[in-house]
Amino acid sequence: MRRAATAAAVLAPLIALTLTPATASATSPYKGANTAAVQDDFNGDGYRDLAVGAPGAANGSVEEAGAVVVLYGSASSVSAAHRTVITQATSGVPGISEAGDAFGATVASADLDRDGYADLIVGTPGEQVGDKKSRGSVTVVWGGPKGLTGGAAVSTPAGYGEGRTYCGFGTSLATGDMNGDGAPELTIGSRCEATSYTGPFTRTGKAASSYRDSRPGDARGVVMGDVNGDGRAERFWLAGPADDDLRGPVFADNGPPTDDYLANWPIKLSYADGHAGQIGDINGDGYGDLVTGIADDDSTMNATGAAHRGGEIQVLYGSPQGITVDQRPQVFHQDTAGVPGAAENGDLFGQSLSVGDVDADGYADVLVGIPGEAVGTLESAGAAVLLRGSASGLTTAKAVGYSQDTAGIPGGAEAGDQFGATVHLADLDKNGKAETVVGVPAENTDGCLWIARGSASGPLLSGSVNLDGKVAGITVRNTDGYFGAALPSPHISY
Repeated sequence: MRRAATAAAVLAPLIALTLTPATASATSPYKGANTAAVQDDFNGDGYRDLAVGAPGAANGSVEEAGAVVVLYGSASSVSAAHRTVITQATSGVPGISEAGDAFGATVASADLDRDGYADLIVGTPGEQVGDKKSRGSVTVVWGGPKGLTGGAAVSTPAGYGEGRTYCGFGTSLATGDMNGDGAPELTIGSRCEATSYTGPFTRTGKAASSYRDSRPGDARGVVMGDVNGDGRAERFWLAGPADDDLRGPVFADNGPPTDDYLANWPIKLSYADGHAGQIGDINGDGYGDLVTGIADDDSTMNATGAAHRGGEIQVLYGSPQGITVDQRPQVFHQDTAGVPGAAENGDLFGQSLSVGDVDADGYADVLVGIPGEAVGTLESAGAAVLLRGSASGLTTAKAVGYSQDTAGIPGGAEAGDQFGATVHLADLDKNGKAETVVGVPAENTDGCLWIARGSASGPLLSGSVNLDGKVAGITVRNTDGYFGAALPSPHISY
């Protein structure tokens, strides 16, 4: 059961989330690869690149060591022809490929060393460290004019996870510039406690400073983004399901721990829930909005008090005051009028989500993965739903659902494929409209991605493609490779 934060719980309803701004830097904020346009640009060519985790991929004879495939963006979007495959056996990448490591279970990016190129951040929550099973690790692979080369391990702060096992360091990753100096902060979630790193980083992987924070409880999920328009990222902790709160509490970060145990205690958002989330401007007012997913319902949790039947997402809207503690979220599920499909036990609506503008109308849209959705009689074939942003917020107007039985989508639905286990919206061809990317990690033995280019009318099904893991360069032996099991947008993991 999660540790109670009694003093903070009493004060929280009286406080609006508006974090004290840091002192402005004497110089202008750095405008390199941490700007939205080139956030994921590893080779500096001006196009965003796509990192795809395949945590079940083999490395030589080593089963489930894991791999990350980076597909480089271009005017024609991404393809397997312009890619690189990274494992723990890649020259310059630290660590040793071991069975069950699951390198690539999470992926993210930011320009951690401020050289103008985005760097790849890889979570390996299954990695054994010493005699500690599933202790987990996080690796940075450095971007540059020739793409990704070399790397470093991100060390845990002293005392991390003392007395605990199976921490899964790297279960979630988030980056954002919290102090306005242009050097992004990195936050790493786990099943033990959260760790925070202040940039810039050196090429040895050492941050300017770091600390661990057990106050949010088991901080399995973390989200960073600007919700009050001050140009600096705020941070939200998503502790995941607890015995006394299956829906998962959401806390706003209120500063690092101090000698005073209750000082800077994270602020609990009274009505918010979620296990994973992302921030984007859905209503076009210039303030980031927080979208969270709660995929597990009573049937999958074998308890009462979990998500709406089949799963749900929630939206909290930013403002000049940020996200206020007593704000009630807007809730969507497959029983919401206008949302495609029907709510059924175990659908896992909200298992993955992504926020991005697919049609360049100025409003961020939300793509929701539903990997447990049955397609006809095919159990867990999976689906995804696109909900549109508008001046009035997220809406079901023009909502559309996708599966591998949708006309224009290559392939065909099969039981257990888990289409929608991961989803991602990002403009990979620099036309101002986000591509729609859906992971299908259980497709065949290697997994695949479905990729559709954006347009003024939304995702273009005509000409959309499937990219299989083996074609993308992963190796599969006796276990499935699960290419597409991780994308830069969040998915729920435990």
